Amino acid sequence: MLLHLSVENFILIPKLEINVHKGFTCITGETGAGKSILVGALSLILGQRADTSVLRDKNMKCIVEGSFLIDGYNLNSIFEANDLDYEATSVFRREINPQGKSRAFINDTPVNLNILKEIGERLVDIHSQHQTLELNDAAFQLGMVDSYSGKPQTLVSYRKLFIEYNSLKAELEECIIKEQQSVNEKEFLDFQFEELEKANLAANEQQEAEEELEILTHAEEIKTRTFSALGILSDNELNVSDKLSEIKQLLDQASRFSHHLLPLTERINVSLIEVKDIAIELRDFSEQVHFDAERIEKLSLRLDMIYHLEQKHRIQSVPELIVIMNELSDKLFAIGSLETRIAELKEVLSKKESELLEVSTVLSKQRMAVIPTIETEMRNVLENLGMPSAIFKIKKETLAYFSATGTDKITFLFSANKGSEIREIQKVASGGELSRLMLALKSLVLNRSLLPTVLFDEIDSGVSGDIAGKVGSIMRSMSKHMQVIAITHLPQIAGKADSHLLAYKEDGETSTVSNLRILSTEDRVNEIARMLSDETITESAKVTARELLNYKN
Repeated sequence: MLLHLSVENFILIPKLEINVHKGFTCITGETGAGKSILVGALSLILGQRADTSVLRDKNMKCIVEGSFLIDGYNLNSIFEANDLDYEATSVFRREINPQGKSRAFINDTPVNLNILKEIGERLVDIHSQHQTLELNDAAFQLGMVDSYSGKPQTLVSYRKLFIEYNSLKAELEECIIKEQQSVNEKEFLDFQFEELEKANLAANEQQEAEEELEILTHAEEIKTRTFSALGILSDNELNVSDKLSEIKQLLDQASRFSHHLLPLTERINVSLIEVKDIAIELRDFSEQVHFDAERIEKLSLRLDMIYHLEQKHRIQSVPELIVIMNELSDKLFAIGSLETRIAELKEVLSKKESELLEVSTVLSKQRMAVIPTIETEMRNVLENLGMPSAIFKIKKETLAYFSATGTDKITFLFSANKGSEIREIQKVASGGELSRLMLALKSLVLNRSLLPTVLFDEIDSGVSGDIAGKVGSIMRSMSKHMQVIAITHLPQIAGKADSHLLAYKEDGETSTVSNLRILSTEDRVNEIARMLSDETITESAKVTARELLNYKN
């Protein structure tokens, strides 16, 4: 329940402090006086988004603070879940600075707007004028039935399953599309992969094959050249090896007389060893080189295949071909896994569909169970609102598919007059009838909820005379279970309130400001008399005002 509201620098309000009482409070005032100040201010501390347009003075920040009595409304768990200090009287604060940055607090702990809104929705139901038009909306009608049933967890469970079901369904559809697209691609990928796999490629084989082929192709020339080289090194009469041995012998003898020759002798000895080693390796290599036509053909064919694959895939090495082969393997595996995933998804989706059907059935039964009661209670409330011949029915149809709210379609049917055809509300209800229908529905739903406060922003649009008094009686009846605040232009409704706030404007030196104040008994008489009068408040208007307030002269 709202206890106190403090507002600073909000639209036309420089500063406002107002206490709000339990029971039924009305807010009145001339057109444009700022009766909706409370609505706007409350909306801010209940999580509505805002910008610098709400700042009266663009150089100062706007602060709205509300104190709420929240004890007994099962809010402990939501405070605990959000790591907030729970207090029987909790303070909600919202600040908007000149740069448009917003900050929110609950009991001086910073919170984001989502948390503020989540908790705020459990504290206050704000019904504005435009919301009456929502009565024509099928989703709103279904929501009213669900609210009346008082079992929100079933719908929460259904929606959770519905999101999971839709997610699985979307993934399955995506996998099926991918699989269909990959049917032709798979054949092509299979062919490419098998071609590379059969090639049995090794990373260094191209270079090795090219080198071997070069040797075999020039085998005779290599043998001729190596044979000549061997002759010069060791086989001819005047070979390098013998000459180096002769030089070594001469230097060995000479070095006995000069130690300066010893390093040269050693170098000649090393050269001699190296020449002999070269000769051995040349002989071994020469003996291994043979012209082999069969081997040449085999290597040529192998290299032709490699060159063909490289050209085909537009690369220049065998390692790159191996990379491509591995990539093809991965793609084929992915295509193969699609089939497996599709099978898995179909199985999981079937189970999820069964779960969804089970919960939607429970949800549908809950709705069906309360529909007769809603119809009966609505007829009683509408009769009290001056519509004794009104008929209100709820048609429930079963959808052939799962929607976000189940498998039910709810339609409100209405007839205001005896003998009139009962049809959809939007086709037969006038503005005043819509207002009464909405009030009747709200009274049924809110009386079953644990909501502390409801604020009606001119729900009495299109209502007057005796019916206005009946609307006020409904609001007064509701106020026995919760705090009711009503912005109204009707004296009959204002007269039913327990307390009365007046919205008014004052002209200052440089600007006009709006304000609210609590009216005394005599002030209430004058305000209601003003609402009853044209321009001048008459004594008869005051008498009528006292009658509406049940006061005696």
